[in-house]
Amino acid sequence: MRRFLLLLLPLVLPGCGSMLPESWVPDLSSLWEAPPPEAEPDPPGLPAARAPVDGTPALRLSWGKGSAMALLVSQNGERRLWRSTGGVVVATDGARVTATAGLREWIAGTRLDGPDPLDEPLELLAQPASLRRQVDFMRNDRSPARMRFGVALSCQLSAARQGPVVLVREACRGGGSGGFTNRYWADPASGGIYRSEQWVGEIGTMRLEVVTPPS
Repeated sequence: MRRFLLLLLPLVLPGCGSMLPESWVPDLSSLWEAPPPEAEPDPPGLPAARAPVDGTPALRLSWGKGSAMALLVSQNGERRLWRSTGGVVVATDGARVTATAGLREWIAGTRLDGPDPLDEPLELLAQPASLRRQVDFMRNDRSPARMRFGVALSCQLSAARQGPVVLVREACRGGGSGGFTNRYWADPASGGIYRSEQWVGEIGTMRLEVVTPPS
């Protein structure tokens, strides 16, 4: 698994240089003889959200094709890299997805134009916020003709209490999708986000749920 992760890291991180030190990302692109296949979801019948018995931090990922358990494989502060057995890779900064790999279309990088309001979700109860960001996309065949760089998104974030949780809504325009809304579920005491639904490009929405939280 370690070798496979090293092969994926250079693809996950282009355009997102602050995510991990360059020394963590060796240039092994010359080892590829063919484009990597699209990652597979977990086989049907596996437990939907059983925590790893060894306590490894884990997320449950769900998207149009299926779902998978992704385990934490590296961490640098709030920046984390998760990978499923079938090859889905997700990079997060706090609660936000900043890069993906293994799907038909990958998020190659994310740049924010300011502080992320998701870092303090409870503050959105009193004061909504706006955020602009740019996202880079590439296909899993790495075709230059199908890469999209600097896709601009303009988003408005607000929060409201809904029963025992705080629900954050992030309404975004741009990306060629005609608009979309991300949702984040936060603990009203700590502000910790434990579930989200986020737009990740061509496949639409990915749902992330914390199974075992990171330290």
